[in-house]
Amino acid sequence: MKFKHLLLSVPLASMTLVSCKQQTVGTGIDLANLDQTVSAGNDFYQFATGGWRATHPIPAEYSRYGSFEVLYENNNKQLRELIETVASEKHAVGSLEQKIGDLYNMVMDSVKLNKEGFEPIRADLEMIEAISARGDVFPMMVNLMKKGVRGYFSFYIGADIKDSKQNLLEFNQGGLSLGEKGYYIETDSATMAIRDGFNLYMTDLFKMCGYPEDVAADKAKAVLEIETRIAQSSRSATELRDPESNYHKMSVEDLKKDFSGIDWDTLFNGIGLTAAKEVSIGQPEAIHEVENILAEVSVEEQKAYMQWTLINLASSYLSDEFRARNFEFYGRILSGKQQDRPRWKRSVATVEGVLGEGVGRIYVEKYFPAEAKERMINLVKHLQDALAERIQEQDWMSEETKKVALDKLSAFYVKIGYPDKWRDYSGLTITDDSFWANLVRSNEFDLKHMVETKLNKPVDREEWFMTPQTVNAYYNPTTNEICFPAGILQPPFFNMEADDACNFGAIGVVIGHEMTHGFDDKGRQFDKNGNLTDWWAPGDSERFDERAKVMKEFFDNINVLPDLKANGSLTLGENLADHGGLKVAYCALQNAMKENPLETKDGFTPEQRFFLAYANLWASNIREEEMRRLTKVDPHSLGRWRVNGALPHVDAWYDAFGVTEQDSMFIPKEQRVTIW
Repeated sequence: MKFKHLLLSVPLASMTLVSCKQQTVGTGIDLANLDQTVSAGNDFYQFATGGWRATHPIPAEYSRYGSFEVLYENNNKQLRELIETVASEKHAVGSLEQKIGDLYNMVMDSVKLNKEGFEPIRADLEMIEAISARGDVFPMMVNLMKKGVRGYFSFYIGADIKDSKQNLLEFNQGGLSLGEKGYYIETDSATMAIRDGFNLYMTDLFKMCGYPEDVAADKAKAVLEIETRIAQSSRSATELRDPESNYHKMSVEDLKKDFSGIDWDTLFNGIGLTAAKEVSIGQPEAIHEVENILAEVSVEEQKAYMQWTLINLASSYLSDEFRARNFEFYGRILSGKQQDRPRWKRSVATVEGVLGEGVGRIYVEKYFPAEAKERMINLVKHLQDALAERIQEQDWMSEETKKVALDKLSAFYVKIGYPDKWRDYSGLTITDDSFWANLVRSNEFDLKHMVETKLNKPVDREEWFMTPQTVNAYYNPTTNEICFPAGILQPPFFNMEADDACNFGAIGVVIGHEMTHGFDDKGRQFDKNGNLTDWWAPGDSERFDERAKVMKEFFDNINVLPDLKANGSLTLGENLADHGGLKVAYCALQNAMKENPLETKDGFTPEQRFFLAYANLWASNIREEEMRRLTKVDPHSLGRWRVNGALPHVDAWYDAFGVTEQDSMFIPKEQRVTIW
């Protein structure tokens, strides 16, 4: 994968992964997916997906394998065919096709990569090693950040959440190789084992770059100490979900005064941000700690940190030896994968990361039929009408708030398939020097593009935050938009040959999920124009929070593993969106069946098929290591609990399957979530 995400913070958007079982005709429900030896009311996840999971063991290269990954594999094969066709032909230098083909062939050339070893990063390692004065540390870090190598914090230019039509330069916490602060401070045995593995991994990579074992161990120790300091001052994944507390807008002059321990002039000059007038500091505590590190930590230790970030990032793109050691830690230890992806998949992913929309343009021309977009437009309209109906029916919401909520719903900006304008890659040079050098140029190209198109500029509402071939969807509150790329609009996610019960239970819930994000615990804080503002009438927010608390506490009490509980606070927004998506899509199905009634087929009513289709979105097998990792960092609940945790709060599910208090999944009606 391309590594620009280590430089840039993620745009404020919520993303969802789903799937629906493919069938050529009929209901779209494959009875072989079920395990009807289990009662639907005791374990609906096993009832609906047990057959699928029994016949789909986890391949060695995956830590989780489900219906989503099946579609991802199919998409990968399509992309491979497209890219290898381009790569097998000669093209004019500078053309998009030349860049796609040459980059793909470069990743596939293991002989050259293995011959180079760590030579592509040697010069930068030596430049860092030559530093002797404290004043030279931060300028070197800025130089590396420009190339895509992370520093002590991250930055991004995106919509100002309180002035959503304008972009704003944002600085946020960062600098952690393990991503989440809990990995550095928690003391349970599983987390401590990961820290030990991380320390050994760092030592090994330093040794592979020519450092003696004692020096390599000292450098690894210094890196872990620095990252632990940053982690202790950082906010958790749950705390980062609060947009208000992670927004601190100020002038550049105040930035330099309030955070004077950082040489902002060097950063702004080096990155090309000198025209910036205002900034937002997302997490002031973490940035203040960076000031302390720059002033207090020895030059040698900070040099070790910069060398580490360079080596760690490059390790995936160097020789097979480096790649294998990177996989051993991040793949096997951290998430439980048994083997790395084959080289062709890594090559496809690299081309997508560097030239995503270029590949997407070719992909759409071949694989995205016009009728799929037309049917999606109709489905979205059905779901908007259903959500409007659900909003009107809520007795906890005042008429004043309902009016504004409906206004926001009607203002949703819907993106389907692919962007109306494609990105221009003519300014990016791809040449046959080294794989690493091309990735560096790509990051410099992306950074320049971001600065030139966003700094002090209005927000471009036509920008897409996913490529067309992505198997995913998102809601972005600052533009009040929902987006469904072409990659998700195909079987098994979206089945043109299946009836409404399946499609409303699958892609319909996805649409409803993304719409509901506009009204979840975070999305509801943004108005129809994408501005963070309180538009709720007095008392309505409190009533919403009271109902959302039921969801939080329910998931807090779920045992993911014997020694690990789910995180109801971290997953609250996604759980609320699942709840809303189910309610809204079910309502839409009922409305659709008034004109086009559906019959009982394959032994199941249309209502039952709706919930079976939904459950099969999350059919998957997962390794324990990945369960622990995702519970720590992912705002989405694990697949089992997106079914067994969500459905007991939906009255229609009880009616469809005759679930009673004798069933173990039964929740008394007064204890269920009552929002949508």
